[in-house]
Amino acid sequence: MRRTPARRPTMKDVARRAGVSESAVSFALNDRPGVSAATRARVRRVAEQLGWQPSAAARALSGEGAATVGLVLARPARTLGVESFFLQLVSGVQEALAGRRLGLLFQVVEDVDAECAVHRRWWAEHRVDGLLVVDPRDGDPRPALLAELGLPAVIIGAPGAGTVPPGAAISTLWADDTAAMAAVVDHLHGLGHRRITHIAGLPGLAHTRRRIASLRAEAARRGLTDITSVTTDYSDAQGAEATRHVLAATRPPTALVYDNDVMAVAGLAVAAEAGLSVPGELSIVAWDDSVLCRNTHPALTALARDTAAFGRHAAEHLMALLDGAPAQSTQDTLPHLSPRGTTGPAPEGAGPVE
Repeated sequence: MRRTPARRPTMKDVARRAGVSESAVSFALNDRPGVSAATRARVRRVAEQLGWQPSAAARALSGEGAATVGLVLARPARTLGVESFFLQLVSGVQEALAGRRLGLLFQVVEDVDAECAVHRRWWAEHRVDGLLVVDPRDGDPRPALLAELGLPAVIIGAPGAGTVPPGAAISTLWADDTAAMAAVVDHLHGLGHRRITHIAGLPGLAHTRRRIASLRAEAARRGLTDITSVTTDYSDAQGAEATRHVLAATRPPTALVYDNDVMAVAGLAVAAEAGLSVPGELSIVAWDDSVLCRNTHPALTALARDTAAFGRHAAEHLMALLDGAPAQSTQDTLPHLSPRGTTGPAPEGAGPVE
């Protein structure tokens, strides 16, 4: 037997139950003058009893907003299924939005141009009240576009508001990748490693460039010359390929630093294939700790932070903008290094050629 779909309660239902006109219901539920305090209270009580909720489409048409924020991710979709960072980030975002009964509209696209097109469409269709923006890039077109559209936004990962047009309702939230990389190099250098390779993420991302620059600066400060970075798409396949390539060099690195947990796990597997002892012959560090890092054998040394809290903070900053607060730039908690079983002293005779 075919079920009849449940019908959503309407303002007409509320008006009929409360014994008032539909216009009186509209005034009462939208905090507008024109009804008495007693009528307002009665209408709201009936609406709650019936489970009435405002239509997002109606809210948009009336200029009251969509009760939704947007997040567009311009990364290869195949890299998202196994990487925990964005799942944790979104869980924190959703936790914060749920407290305000705000929805999250999420879409994956191929590149930043496609992301900008989505932003324009969502703005034209009144789909979102604000945006969370990830993966800042050098020469990023998104801040100027969002300022032009007047969409409040939080850029996650931007160190300061230097690229944000003056007066725009755009906040930035970031962690210090430069200091985090310095801590990794300090740890490895203290263990005697002088040949370090960084298996980095996408080359166009601002945080990738900051990590590479920090690695080079730390190497220069210590007089190290066998320090390199190799960019990838964050996938396990490219992480493994890059690992095989650098380990096949005449003087391979004694330590590898990966820009995410997935590539680090892939690198650990490649080391096992090559018969290398970890950490006896090769040390490995992962960026962003996860369940994967803690459950490999040996467990991966990793940069740890509360990624869900990072997402929650981003959503809270966006909600503050939606409430009329001024834009701000905030540095979040610095990731801390958790040494585990994949880092140890450099093998004897692994120093640079004198």
